[in-house]
Amino acid sequence: MHEIEPFYNWRHLYTAEEDEQSPFYGREYSEFEFSNTVYNYYVHPQWDDFGAPNLYMKILIADYQYNYAIIEMLGEWNDAVENNIMTLKREIIDLLIAKGIYKFILITENVLNFFADDDCYYEEWWDDIKDEGGWIVAINMPQQTQYDFERSRLTNYIHLLDEAKWRTFQPQHFFNLVDNWMMRRLE
Repeated sequence: MHEIEPFYNWRHLYTAEEDEQSPFYGREYSEFEFSNTVYNYYVHPQWDDFGAPNLYMKILIADYQYNYAIIEMLGEWNDAVENNIMTLKREIIDLLIAKGIYKFILITENVLNFFADDDCYYEEWWDDIKDEGGWIVAINMPQQTQYDFERSRLTNYIHLLDEAKWRTFQPQHFFNLVDNWMMRRLE
């Protein structure tokens, strides 16, 4: 786990710790001090802790002009015991929505497990953005995680897109690809 780093090829375009509107503004990172864990396995220190045990994130880009954010996630998404969706919604998503972000791309290929509870916070998130034409898309979620996600009927709020080769794109091009896919899907 400690070798899985957040995607860094867009860092010349955006860093959350330098964005005054970001929930992670001013945060400092160590390349050598490993302190956060997922099940006693250390994670790379570049991942951001937002208060959810065993689930970490990195805002790869937040574009306030085009109203979207791309967020990479790592760990276990556990709503049943830890209520991770509430923490994510209150600590990160609500702040981004207040800054004009209403289209969310979640890179979930490193979300190893998902444990569901109810869908209240997902529905709230959807309600907060739908009038603006917003949406939420999870990219490349592992099959076993996707199965649990779909079984919980959360695809009513978060759309799943598989096999997206997102690393080969610049962020604006990747956003345009997902936005066009969502426009076709929602028609």
